[in-house]
Amino acid sequence: MDIPVDADVKCVDGLCGRSAGVIIGQRNQVTHIIIKPSYGLERLAPVDKVAETSPAVIHLRCTVDEVEQMDNFIEQEYVMIWPDAFMWVPAPQMIPVPHRLIPKGELAIERGSNVEAADGHAGKVDELIVDPADEHITHLVLREGHLWGQKDVTIPVSGIDRIEDDTIYLKLDKHTIESLPSVPLRRQRKQVGVQ
Repeated sequence: MDIPVDADVKCVDGLCGRSAGVIIGQRNQVTHIIIKPSYGLERLAPVDKVAETSPAVIHLRCTVDEVEQMDNFIEQEYVMIWPDAFMWVPAPQMIPVPHRLIPKGELAIERGSNVEAADGHAGKVDELIVDPADEHITHLVLREGHLWGQKDVTIPVSGIDRIEDDTIYLKLDKHTIESLPSVPLRRQRKQVGVQ
């Protein structure tokens, strides 16, 4: 099962948002999908609510109302900013400061998370490949903007050293990554046409 990031998320009664990333547990098992609704804060949908996926859509076994009742992924804290001699703020203001609510002992992997090889920057996460039997991540997919151009580069999860501060650190160097075989994906490529 591929978990597409930045794909539509549909409930049994309609569209509820787009996928923004996943939460993984201690054994690289996907526990939640991060859903960004068209309005409001992002939600954490438990992976057992996923009925099926395709390259463009994740189908859930729940209603839109049930998604709206799921745990928030982002919490807003408001901080008072007081004007001083160096600011052009005429009066005190409350500004929102977002905090990600990642369940204890788990990590968030989002599209665009940086991936660092043992010898430098390797690219950004584009997608995840998950074994449907046990919901464990088997590979990270690097795509556009990395050293290998348009080639899909799939990194086995065993190549991950650690994840810190929205960055995935690999045990592999760039040469090893370049020689990895590609895993076929069900992704639909966008066609560019001339009008």
